[in-house]
Amino acid sequence: MSEQTTSATSTYSGETGVRKIAVLISGSGTNLQALIDACSSSTIPNARITLVFSNRKAAYGLTRAANASPPIPTDYLALQPFLKAGADRTRVDYDLEVARRVLVHSEAPRARGSENLEAEPEVDLDLIVLAGWMHVLSGEFLQVINGQRPYAPGRTLKAPIPIINLHPALPGAFDGSNALSRAWEAAQRGEIHKTGAMMHRVVQEVDRGEPIIVEEVEIRNGESLEELEGRVHEVEHRIIVEAVRKILAES
Repeated sequence: MSEQTTSATSTYSGETGVRKIAVLISGSGTNLQALIDACSSSTIPNARITLVFSNRKAAYGLTRAANASPPIPTDYLALQPFLKAGADRTRVDYDLEVARRVLVHSEAPRARGSENLEAEPEVDLDLIVLAGWMHVLSGEFLQVINGQRPYAPGRTLKAPIPIINLHPALPGAFDGSNALSRAWEAAQRGEIHKTGAMMHRVVQEVDRGEPIIVEEVEIRNGESLEELEGRVHEVEHRIIVEAVRKILAES
């Protein structure tokens, strides 16, 4: 399978009232696993993950999805192979292709016997969660998810889909990549004594969307970066579940 070939297959079965979640990942997927477990145990009630999408073929989170019961459909698309496959392709083109794949996968099939074969398919997706997705999404991607731009020829969302992100820092502190290591280094210089993790709504400004859940984590004297990471990850596994429950309950 090439980097541009989808492996996702729809498992839509016409459930009524079941909330559908797409999760975007880049790595090992421990936060994804927290969501899988929460959906299976009904800690997140009446919900299931319908797609796990990665920008890295080797992301172990794809294996976690495949090993779930029942298995969760997966797809991936790596940036560099995508760009190299077309001389005029850009990062925005990549983002639009990611949006297209996620939404096309989430389209509900037409009802059997429907006479209106020209009707636009409807996307059956309630929430998109960025759970360790290490790629900054463009404003064009958000326009698609907000229903302001077509995701495929003649197909535009009728209503925005909420999209939320997990970030290992407090609001307004250490936006962007390597947030936790930057916080730990600042603590070693005596500049700060705490960090944290938050779930926030995704906007074009990186990590500046409205916070949904925020939890502080003390940076202890003498602890290693690895020790801090372990404690922050425990917080992440909890707040990602809490945030998904909150957003689905509100929508």
